[in-house]
Formats: sequence, structure tokens, C-alpha cells
Amino acid sequence: MTRVWTKSDWRSKPRIQMPTYTDKAALAAVEMQLAKYPPLVFAGEARRLKAALGQVSEGQAFLLQGGDCAESFSEFSADSIRDTFRVMLQMAVVLTYAAKVPVVKVGRMAGQFAKPRSADTEVIDGVELPSYRGDIINDIEFTAASRIPDASRMLQAYTQSAASLNLLRAFSQGGYADIHRVHSWTLGFSEGDKAEKYRDLANRISDSLDFMTAAGINSDTSHRLSTVDFYTSHEALLLEYEEALCRIDSTTGLPVAGSGHMIWIGDRTRQPDGAHVEFCKGVQNPIGLKCGPSITTDDLKVLIETLNPENEPGRLTLINRFGAGKVGDNMPRLIRAVEEEGYKVVWTCDPMHGNTIKSPSGYKTRPFESVLREVREFFQIHNAEGTIPGGVHFEMTGKDVTECTGGVRAVTDEDLSDRYHTACDPRLNASQSLELAFLVSEELSQRVQERRAAV
Repeated sequence: MTRVWTKSDWRSKPRIQMPTYTDKAALAAVEMQLAKYPPLVFAGEARRLKAALGQVSEGQAFLLQGGDCAESFSEFSADSIRDTFRVMLQMAVVLTYAAKVPVVKVGRMAGQFAKPRSADTEVIDGVELPSYRGDIINDIEFTAASRIPDASRMLQAYTQSAASLNLLRAFSQGGYADIHRVHSWTLGFSEGDKAEKYRDLANRISDSLDFMTAAGINSDTSHRLSTVDFYTSHEALLLEYEEALCRIDSTTGLPVAGSGHMIWIGDRTRQPDGAHVEFCKGVQNPIGLKCGPSITTDDLKVLIETLNPENEPGRLTLINRFGAGKVGDNMPRLIRAVEEEGYKVVWTCDPMHGNTIKSPSGYKTRPFESVLREVREFFQIHNAEGTIPGGVHFEMTGKDVTECTGGVRAVTDEDLSDRYHTACDPRLNASQSLELAFLVSEELSQRVQERRAAV
């Protein structure tokens, strides 16, 4: 008889990239408290997202996933949530027009607090301390006391996530997301001389909206023009937190991760026999799997069979992160392995993590041209293989930061020190994010034209 999965089964598996809490009593008290709190998201919402991702896997929708590298307690504000949400809406309008299909909007928000690190310790001025692993675990301040894992930080992460979700739901359903308002913001971006190449597309979107209004289709007559569905996601890295917020869906009787609509497994924690895979396989949410250059086709097959044994559309999203110039060396073999087995997955491109470099000025950065190149390679290979490029996954912010170099409003290496605010990895700023949406729209438009020509 097959053993029934339980939410604590991960505790018997090898664990990596997770903190060791020295105060076990404090940890147990926090876990008990979190277990009493309401879930942050609900099973019905997760099911709707899974259904939408099922449409993505068949080319009937496109996935836009983006948000902070690592959410911060100190940077938390209503303005920062609004600004990132606003840019994602702008990107979605551009992508919807180009792809001619709905865009599924998923934020790296309301839970993206924990970060894997390449080393357990870091050294500054000859002092070695434990690495910063995200505000849910320890503090970025470089002191011995700040770097001790503190279980109580999970409670603050929960509170901040709940507040973020409350505001996101208000923005998405309260009229802020009206498509005419969102597009008016985008027109401002395309008015500059350097953004002239995007003006034609922006004007064509305006013409389409004007036609719809003339035909009597507007925000007053169509609820869908003034509201959006917006979902949250994060890397399920801190499993004590994930387990405490896991709930049983009263409708299906099945376990659901209550911490976010979608959770993903990182490239460093995707061991088939590891704790993170063990937890994620048992919850009903959509699951993401980061796939870097080191993943083998055999491991990928085992992971797909483990995480999606029923081959359910929308259940599993493969988030590719290889680096510009390396996509062709890795993605075709993975695509062919998936196609040979008939697996139903969403293919999406994370062009951020494989393109991180150290700038001459000493800052960790990501060149915009490298990000763009990886996205283009992603589309080119899917076109060559005859498969569906399902989406894009960005680390970005609505703030005017200077963390990634390049773009229309060119950020240079000398500019990085101006507004370098990230708690971990460099993010695209609002202008770079929107520019990338216009550039991705060119790839999507070409694909639409090719499909029409083939009919």
C-alpha cells in the first residue's frame, strides 16, 4: 500500500540552503503560531492559476512572471508594491497585444524573502560571517548578531505578505488596473526620442482601444477591461515556513501551500531525493522548477515524474536559466526529452540569473543586452524545435534603480552607485522592464504571423 504524503515528510530528507536555528523552542513556537494563522492564498485561486497555466502550455496564453529578487522588511511600502504592480500591468498590455492571447500575471511578491547563496559565509575587510539569506531568515547588516537565523522573522514575513496581498487584490479589482489607464502610462514611455522605435506599437494599441470604445466596449460595459487576475509566487526555500502554512483544501481534501499561489524549486535545491522536491510534490499548487546548465535529461525526467505524475497541464513550469550564449547548448536536449515522453509543461525563460557579472566598479550587475539575447535565443530554439515558448520570468522593480546596465535610458557602469538598492541580486528598473516587454512583443508578433501564414 502506497504511503500517504504528509507535509512534514521533507524533514526526513537531505536539506540544503536552509538555516540551522539554534533556539529550537523559539522555532517550534513560531511554527505553531503560523499554523494557526489563516492561509495567505486560497485553494480555489491556486486552481484557477493552474488552469490558466494549462492554457499557457498549449499556446493559448502567455506567462509574465516578475518581481523582486528578495523582498525586504526595510524597503516595504505601499508605493513600492504599487509601482511594481503598475509596471507588470504595462508589460502585460504590450504582450497581450503582440501575442493575441491572454497574459497570465504572476508576481514574485508577498513571499519572496528567502534566498539561496553560493557560499555559507562571506568575508568583508577580513571579517568572516554567515551569509545573508533573506529577511525571513537573518538581517543584511554585517554583524555577528544580525546574521544569526531568527525564527521570529517568519512572523514578520507573514504579516508583510498578508498586507501586500491585501493591497494587490485591491489594485487588481478596484479599477486601478483599467486597461485604458495602464496604456496611458505606457504612452509616456514611448514619447521619448530614444524610445521612438516602440511608438508605432504603442499607437496601434491606442487605435485598438479607441475602436473598442467606439464599438461600445469599455470599462463601464466590460468588467474584464477594468480588473485583472494577479497571482503571487516565490521560491519555496524555507520549508518550516511552507509546512506551517500548508492547509487541506476543504473542497478536494488535498493539501495546498497557503504561502503563495505558485511556488518554485531553485536550481540549487532540485535534488530528486531532497527535502524541497519532497515538500513540493505533495501540494496541489502550480510548481516551478528552475533548470540551469547542470541539469541532466535523466534528472529532469525523474523530477517531472515526481512533481507531476498525472501529467496535469499547468501543474509544472520549467524555468530555464542558462545565460546568454548557452541556451543552445542546453535547452534543445531538455525540450527533446520532454517531447519524447509527452510531458505537458510550461516552458519559460529566466534571463536574469545566468547573466550576472561583476562590473569594473565592483557592483554585481546584469547587462541588459545579455538579458535580451537570452530571451531571443529562447524563442529561436522553440521555433526551431516546433515547441511553445510559454513565458518570461524577470527580477524587476517599479523603482528607478540603477542595478542593471543598458537599456533605452542607458545605465552605465558609472551609474550603478547612484541608486543600487537591491538586497541581493540586480533587478531591471521600470524603464528596462517595459523596454524588454516591447522587445519580447516583437518575438511574439513574429510567431503569431508565422502561425497565420501556416494556416
